[in-house]
Amino acid sequence: MNHLTFTALADPHRFQIVELLRARPLSVGEIADQLNLRQPQTSKHLRVLSDAGLITVHPQANRRICHLQPTAFHDLDDWLGRYRSLWEARLDRLDDYLRSLPPEETHQATDPTEPGDSP
Repeated sequence: MNHLTFTALADPHRFQIVELLRARPLSVGEIADQLNLRQPQTSKHLRVLSDAGLITVHPQANRRICHLQPTAFHDLDDWLGRYRSLWEARLDRLDDYLRSLPPEETHQATDPTEPGDSP
């Protein structure tokens, strides 16, 4: 697991870029427009994402098109999977504990509309 992944995603603008690219590849200009950033700022953020292996940038005529790099997200999912199993084991123990508790007595609720009851 590359620690640069977390550093790259920690920035709100870079996180938003990744979210935008989930839908489809976008040009640098489209990303800048959607995030209300200047193109040089956007390019700097894209460089960090690219260096972290989260995106690839391909030239297409006079535009640069950004794509998510699935491998980086598979690596992230693999790393998170180790912690997912930890939580699943804890939730299983909680489930076992809750099953071991005696059943609660059922309480009969009274109808608040019956005469003699105060609101």
